[in-house]
Amino acid sequence: MASLQGPTFPFPPIPNHRSTPKPTSLTTPRSKPDPFPDPNPDPDPDPDPVPSSSSSITLSNTQKRWGLSMEKNKTEEAKERKHVVNTKIASKKAISVILRREATKAVIEKKKGISSKRLLPRTVLEALHERIKALRWESALKIFELLREQLWYRPNSGIYVKLIVMLGKCKQPQKAQELFQAMVDEGCIINHEVYTALLSAYSRSCQFNEAFTLLEYMKNNPNCRPDVYTYSILIKSFLQVSAFDKVSMLLSDMVSQGIKPSTVTYNTLIDAYGKSGRFADMESVLAEMLCQRHCEPDAWTLNSTLRAFGATGQIEMMEKCYEKFLVAGIEPNIRTFNILLDSYGKNGDYEKMSSVMQYMQKYHFSWTLVTYNVVIDAFGRAGDLKQMEFLFRLMQSEKIKPNCVTFCSLVRAYGRAGKPEKIESVLRIIENTDVTLDTVFFNCLVDAFGRMERLAEMKEAFEMMKSKGFNPDRVTYKSMIKAYSIAGMSRQAKELQNFVRSSEDSKDQG
Repeated sequence: MASLQGPTFPFPPIPNHRSTPKPTSLTTPRSKPDPFPDPNPDPDPDPDPVPSSSSSITLSNTQKRWGLSMEKNKTEEAKERKHVVNTKIASKKAISVILRREATKAVIEKKKGISSKRLLPRTVLEALHERIKALRWESALKIFELLREQLWYRPNSGIYVKLIVMLGKCKQPQKAQELFQAMVDEGCIINHEVYTALLSAYSRSCQFNEAFTLLEYMKNNPNCRPDVYTYSILIKSFLQVSAFDKVSMLLSDMVSQGIKPSTVTYNTLIDAYGKSGRFADMESVLAEMLCQRHCEPDAWTLNSTLRAFGATGQIEMMEKCYEKFLVAGIEPNIRTFNILLDSYGKNGDYEKMSSVMQYMQKYHFSWTLVTYNVVIDAFGRAGDLKQMEFLFRLMQSEKIKPNCVTFCSLVRAYGRAGKPEKIESVLRIIENTDVTLDTVFFNCLVDAFGRMERLAEMKEAFEMMKSKGFNPDRVTYKSMIKAYSIAGMSRQAKELQNFVRSSEDSKDQG
């Protein structure tokens, strides 16, 4: 059984990472200025605290008038504040109604008492920012149209750039092009940042012809020449489709333009070459990076290098690189230790894995969702269900919400251990959460029941998968064919094989 105890892995000590609480100020905070000061304040409201009897009546009347004036001012101030609050609430409700019900302007004005063209700027901009951040592009564009209808609206290049970048991430290059044209029509300043955002939208959707056309235009336009960020975005897009020849061409083009690669450029190359198993290219880029004075390796460089060697089981090389980066003064972060834990766990080296966990505890590295997922999966692979379940309960006690990866690890471990009742308990937990499932989870579920020859439950999981809107893939059918074959149900296995073969043939013809 894997244990949390083990020989200490020789990690050099680093500074304590425990966050220092901010000191609590003991001084009295300055009072905020009165937003509604009295128009005629008395410079000396009480110059004579013991008035004479002859002036007592006059002073008493003055005090009464002053008290009435103060009460009147307070009442007006309260009304003004209430009006501001009500206006903001009505503004938010108006936005909600426009987006949710697509109500007309007249309906909003009638029901909410506020014109759809007089919404508060802060309310509209906050709603737009929230949707851009969440990549809810359809809702963001609706709010942007609402923004453009406001009486106080003025074209802003920054908002357009954020929207175009969001549309690029959402693989909506045509919508990005339409926004770019709207910028031109509204007379916004079109600089290299705007062109880079549009180029990013094209390249993320693999529209490389349009991206190259835009790049050539930028190179020939002195007012918006491409920079290292422009090239880095294009290089990353080509790396994602393994077009390494295009990457070499872009790097040469950068040199001819007098643009030097940045740390981000080198990290992108190192990460992509490592994931593709091109270790010679990765080491060559790393060596070139170390020779440059204008950019230095950072924690991202460290993590990409460790991940490349660790994922392929080259543990010794991973450890050597780790030590060299430490000597170079690069401190590890939580992602570094997650990579080490994952590499040791998948390699079955649970003693070193335990040492990393002890090191993290000693230097106060707080565990993240990824950390828990890594160690839960590792102990599940090792068959140590007791330790796996302990970590899952600890995760919940730390208020870290499990995700689909967590539940995949649990189902996979219980399937290998032949614990169908435990899988049922996992499904009950999922029913009481809002976790987003995926095809991988249902594949794990189908495989787990198939391993245990629980064919009825396997079939039920298969039907549940389709009812949830997930299409079975080759992994799904492979698990089911294997389960039917082991159970001696050759007819069902052959039917599935024929179905998969016919589906693949139809795809090839299409």
